[in-house]
Amino acid sequence: MNTKTTDLQELYETDYLQWLETTVILLKNRQLGELDYEHLIEELAALGRREKTAVKSLLLQIIIHLLLAQYWLGERENNLNHWSAEIITFRVQLEDRLTTNLENYLATELDNIYANARLIVQKKTNLNQQIPEKCPYTIEQLLQKTWFPDLA
Repeated sequence: MNTKTTDLQELYETDYLQWLETTVILLKNRQLGELDYEHLIEELAALGRREKTAVKSLLLQIIIHLLLAQYWLGERENNLNHWSAEIITFRVQLEDRLTTNLENYLATELDNIYANARLIVQKKTNLNQQIPEKCPYTIEQLLQKTWFPDLA
């Protein structure tokens, strides 16, 4: 390990922003021998986890609000416009983050995300029997900005 790499590793511990800016410059200049690979790998892995967590959280919120709109009849009249606006807001935020890989990830996690959303809605509303065990929405429906279930 050369002195510059050691200095960069120390910089990571003392000034993360400077470490990040220096790493970007080294990458742009293809100075690969001077990189702090250990921390760079750690940061890239963490970035991937943060993105997955963010899109998962947004989809969770979409499902929660869809379930509230569809099944919490006692509150629908007063809250439907708010819930609908929230759904669209979460969809817009999700659209900004979504890549093909992240969409595929959400599709594989849909059952788990739905189970969590169902649990949250049940606790909030006491509607234990009315909410379906399995997700009544497809991933395509959940991601489409203008789609809403029939509320008749």
